[in-house]
Amino acid sequence: MKVILLKELKGHGGEGDVIDVAAGFANNYLLTQGFAIKATKGNLKQLEERKANIAKREETRMADAVALQEKLNAMTVKVAAQVGEENQLFGSVGATQVAEALAAAGIEVDKRRIELGKPIKVAGAHEVVISIYRDIKANVAVLVGAEADLVEEVAEEAVEAEAAVEETAEVEAE
Repeated sequence: MKVILLKELKGHGGEGDVIDVAAGFANNYLLTQGFAIKATKGNLKQLEERKANIAKREETRMADAVALQEKLNAMTVKVAAQVGEENQLFGSVGATQVAEALAAAGIEVDKRRIELGKPIKVAGAHEVVISIYRDIKANVAVLVGAEADLVEEVAEEAVEAEAAVEETAEVEAE
């Protein structure tokens, strides 16, 4: 059955795409959830008239996604957890905790877009992939550790940053 997508559907296409899917999938999910409409002659004609608007929306979505990707790639997020012997966590850190840490840093990301694979069970630095839009992905550095350890790391980073600033000031002075 041919349908016209009204929203992005992961693995199938984006808004305005005409795709061929199983009739049961179309009738039971896509049409009832508002993801698609049937590809009739009238709907296809309306789609042609809306193509310019869809292209503009797609451009803005891509630009927003690239801006968010740049922001996330430069970001380090800290997640506090109870740490036992040999840096093993009591429990684990999942996508929900990473999403909450990002929200605390001022960036709202849906936890379903965070690709962890397996939950984090060891304290330390980890790279987490976040799927932003279609094939645009960002890598966020996540520091997992005890609250006191994270405070010490932040202080060490601040000292290193001050040293770097002083070093560049000395080089510029020469």
